[in-house]
Order: sequence, then C-alpha cells, then structure tokens
Amino acid sequence: MSGKELRGKRVVVVGLGLSGEAACRLARAKGAEVLANDARSRAQIGEGVAAGLEAEGIELTLGTHAGVDLVGADVVVVSPGVPAIAFLADAERYGANLVSEIELASWFVDAELVAVGGTNGKSTTTELCAALARTTGRPVFAGGNLGVPLAQAVLENDPGVGSDGIAVVEVSSFQLERVRGFRPRASILLNVTDDHLDRYPSFEAYAIAKAGAFRAQRKDDFAIVPHGDALSARVASLGYATLETIDGPAPASVGVEGDRLVDRARGVSMPLSALKLAGRHNVTNLAAAWAAIRDLGADPGLFQPAIESFSGLPHRMVLARELDGVRWYDDSKGTNVGAVVTALDGVTEPKAVLIAGGRDKGGSYGPMIDALARKGRALVLIGEAAAAIEAAAKAQLPTLPIARATSMEDAVRAARELAQAGDAVLLSPACSSYDMFKDYKQRGDLFVAAVQALDARAARAGGGAP
Repeated sequence: MSGKELRGKRVVVVGLGLSGEAACRLARAKGAEVLANDARSRAQIGEGVAAGLEAEGIELTLGTHAGVDLVGADVVVVSPGVPAIAFLADAERYGANLVSEIELASWFVDAELVAVGGTNGKSTTTELCAALARTTGRPVFAGGNLGVPLAQAVLENDPGVGSDGIAVVEVSSFQLERVRGFRPRASILLNVTDDHLDRYPSFEAYAIAKAGAFRAQRKDDFAIVPHGDALSARVASLGYATLETIDGPAPASVGVEGDRLVDRARGVSMPLSALKLAGRHNVTNLAAAWAAIRDLGADPGLFQPAIESFSGLPHRMVLARELDGVRWYDDSKGTNVGAVVTALDGVTEPKAVLIAGGRDKGGSYGPMIDALARKGRALVLIGEAAAAIEAAAKAQLPTLPIARATSMEDAVRAARELAQAGDAVLLSPACSSYDMFKDYKQRGDLFVAAVQALDARAARAGGGAP
C-alpha cells in the first residue's frame, strides 16, 4: 500500500509516547480512521493527551491490548518504546502490516533525508549535520529520536521536510525495527557496541536492527561508516548505497592529516582546533557529518564557521568545571559501556576518575574495565549496578581504588578525594538513570550542581565571600 493512501484506511497506533501520539495525529490528518492503543491506563497516559486525541476523532483503547484487532487494520504503527511483545508477534504472524513511526512519517517527506545511527554519538552528529546543512541556505529539520518526532514535523509542515529541505533524522534501533521504504539520501552508522541487550535476544539482533537505515537505499545514495569498522560496514552493506568511509587514511573521503581535517574528495581542509568539542570521538562525528552534507551538494568550503560556532549538546562530554587542576566532565548521556570506553579514551588528561553506575542494561563491563586499565585513576560507583561493576573491576584491576556513593553529591565528593591535579573526573555511567534519577538530564544537572558546590565550598574555606 502506498503511504499516501491513508484516507479511509484503518490505522492502529500501539504505544502513546511522543512518537505514537504524533503518528496518531498525522494518520488522522491524512484522513485515516485511527485507534490509539496503550497498555497504560488513561491516568498514566495523562488526561490532557487522551482528551486531545479524542477531540481529533481518534478512538482510544487504554489499559489493555485485549480486543484490539491488528490483523484487520490497514496499517499498524508500533511506537519505538514498545518491545516485541506477544500481542505484536502474534498479529505479525497472522499478516498484520506493522510499521514504525519513522516509516509512516517518511511516506510524506519530500526533503532529502540524512539518517544518523549508531550506539553512541548520534545526537551530536545529528546536530553537526544540521549545522553544516544550514550553510546551504535550504530549510533544515533536525529531530527524530532526538527531539521532535519526524511525524510531528510532517504534521506541522516544517519546511525542513518539504521539497526544498534537508531532514536530518537521528534513528535508533527501536525506530528501525519495522521500516521498509525509509530511504535516506545519506545514512551514517557511527558504531555498533553492546547496548539494549535487555530488549534484543543477542548483540547480532541489535546490530541487524540498525540495517533498516540502509535497506531501501539505492546506488546513488551514500552509506557512511568509520574507516576500519568492519561491523558497521557489514550492516551498511545490507543495502545498495555507495559505501563511503571516513576518519582514516585514503581512501577514506574525510580524514585527519596532522592537525587538520581533510576532505580528500573536494580538496578542502580545516584546522582541528576549529572543533570545540572534547574527545577524539567527536572528530569521527564531525567527519561523518561533513561527508554526509557534502554528499548532498553542500560547499565544504563554507563549513568552518559553522563548526567554530558549534558548542555541542548538554551532557555529552561537556567540561563542567576546572578546580584545583582537575577537569570535571559531564557525559551523563554515556548510558552504555561503549560510550564510556569512548569517553575515557577521548579525554586528553592522562588519568581519570570515573563515576559510573545506574540501572544495568545487559552486556559485559569488560571493555570499560579495559579502558580503566589504560586511563583510570579510580572508580566511584552509584546505583543498582554498582555491585556488578565493582565485581568486574576487582576481577581485572584488584588495585584500582573503588568508592561507593549513595547520591550524586556523595559521588562528587568521593571523586574529589581520589583525583589528583592534572586528572579528569568523568561522569559517564554506562547505565540508564531510572533507578535514581528522572532521566540522564537530571543526573547530569545534579552532577554539575554538585561540582559547582565544591567550588563554592573551597572559596568559603579560603576566606572568600559567604
């Protein structure tokens, strides 16, 4: 069925998070009869959301999946937060047409699409792509898994999803599980490391889910992966796009030579000092964004001013403070082991005190302990996963100092005692935040506040203003 033939069709949307709500409203605006279903109650969904959907003529079945006919629907939109529960698996086995929100939205996008995927670095790279795309003077949308759902942008007629636009969409594995015709002009896969193994039966299944950003691509599209990353290249090669590598020696199209980032395909270069983001991994992120937007026809000679003014995103390797010769970095978005490895290896300081822990997401902590062997001064642990991380660390690094903390303030105080002048203190938890905090943003905000409080106490102790 063509995506633009929704008028009079029956659409069921399962899951009423931001993406699901946007999918409901978009399908209804396109003339579909829409049923919204969620296992949560009306009170849990929120009366405002429920009443708003009903006011637009959308039927609701809440608190249960019982009695919801997916097989008889023309389209079933599954929100990214909904795992492969039996309700969906049974319907799919009997022929239900299940798609993701990003697939539904893409049916109505006329812009050139750029997809940004990977376990780590997606959000920063998405914003870098958007910053470079704006140098073209064309309308730009940036969202998806980051910020505004693509369906909402279509519903609101965002110029960035129109025929003259460039739509940069961060894509998660959850969003890509049920895509078919989603076709980015350029698709980036930054990396694939252990994550979400509480949802997927294996690492292989998680990796293959990311192939949804490549399967519908054609030979005149671009699949962009880091040089030497065999797994990302294999996933990207499940489509038909031209494979382009970055951040390596020739033939990588964009790479580092000395202290410059060099676009070998266009003969343009830029000093690495123009990039204000901390961590070597951000050079990879920039190279990927550079290649993707240049492939859409942008002039890379215009990129440097946009890069110089790009300050990054909150809670992603942000320098929070320098105190007594120690730099404190907020990487609260580092919610998996691979992100922590990248952050530890990326700091320029020779040693780091790592603050980690939270709700375990499955997978091994071994790679993180290996990184601590290279860069670790000490380890401070919080949250439900503290015991598991401590056991893994002691097994490999029996002499590494380890402290436990019951709050972020305690963790910061402990880290200060363990750090030495010239070190970094890095909040990069390797875990989700939901055992102790509302989300990674609150976790990072509390870290920064605690670091600022350390500075204030030091000032008072030294006779400063009260």
